[in-house]
Amino acid sequence: MSEEPENFQPTTESSPRWMGMAIVGLAALSLIGVGLAWNATSHARAAEQALSTQSKTFQQNEDRITQRVAQAEQTNAQMQGELNLVGDKLKLTEGQLAAARTQVRQTRADYTKKLSAMETTVNGELATKANADDVAALGTDVNGVKTDLDSTKGNLQMLRSEHGELIARNHEELEQLRRMGEKDYYEFTLNSKGQKQHVGNMQVELRGVNAKKHQFTMALYVDDMRLEKKNKSINEPIYFYAGGSRAPLELVVNQVSNKKIAGYLSVPKAVATSAKANGS
Repeated sequence: MSEEPENFQPTTESSPRWMGMAIVGLAALSLIGVGLAWNATSHARAAEQALSTQSKTFQQNEDRITQRVAQAEQTNAQMQGELNLVGDKLKLTEGQLAAARTQVRQTRADYTKKLSAMETTVNGELATKANADDVAALGTDVNGVKTDLDSTKGNLQMLRSEHGELIARNHEELEQLRRMGEKDYYEFTLNSKGQKQHVGNMQVELRGVNAKKHQFTMALYVDDMRLEKKNKSINEPIYFYAGGSRAPLELVVNQVSNKKIAGYLSVPKAVATSAKANGS
C-alpha cells in the first residue's frame, strides 16, 4: 500500500498575538507622549507666569529707582541754589580785605598820634599853670582829657578784625563799644549742646565745644536759612548778611568753656533800624 504524503499548512494563530502586543505598545507610547506633552505645557505655563511676575517686579523697582533719582536730583538742585545764594552774600573780594587791613593800620596810626598829642597837651598845660587856683580850675579839664586818654588806650588795646572792627573780649569791652554808639549789641549765652536762643532778629544754636582748643561749632538761623559754622575759634568774628542789607552783621564768641559758650551779635544801626521798620 502506498502512503500519500501529508500536506502541512502554516498556522496563522500567532499573527493576531503580535499585532495585539504592537497595538498595546503604541497605545502606551501615545499615553506617555500625551503625559510628557501635558507636563511640558504645565511647566511652560508656570515659567511664563513666573517670568511675567519677575518682569512686573523689575518694572516696579525700576520705577521706584527712577523716582528716587529724580527726587535726589531735585534736592541737589535746591541745595546748590542755597549754597550759591549764601556764597554770593558772604563773598568778599581780596581788594576789600586789603583795603580793610590798610584802614586798620591807618586807624592805629591815627590813634597813636592823637594819644601822643593829648599827652603833650596835658603836660604842657600842667607845666604852665603853676598856681593853686589854676591847677584847681584845670582839674576838670585834666580829668576829661584823662578819660579820653583811657578810652583811646582801651581802643588801642582791644582786638581788631581784618575789616578794622573792634572785637570785645569781655563784657567791659563790649560796654565801651556800646558807648561809641555805632552799632547795636546783643549778648547771648548757650549752656549746652542743642540749646537755641533768639539774638536780635535771628536764632543761634550750640552744636559742639572743644574747650582745650578754644573752638566751637554753632548753627545760625537767618532769613529762613540754616548756616552751620564748624570749628570756629574764640574771638574769631563770623560775618553774614541778613534782610537784604549791604552791611554785614558780626557774631563773636568771646567765652568758651566746658559745654558752654558766650558772646554777642553786633548789628549796624542802619540794619537795626530797617529790621524794626519791617517788624512794625
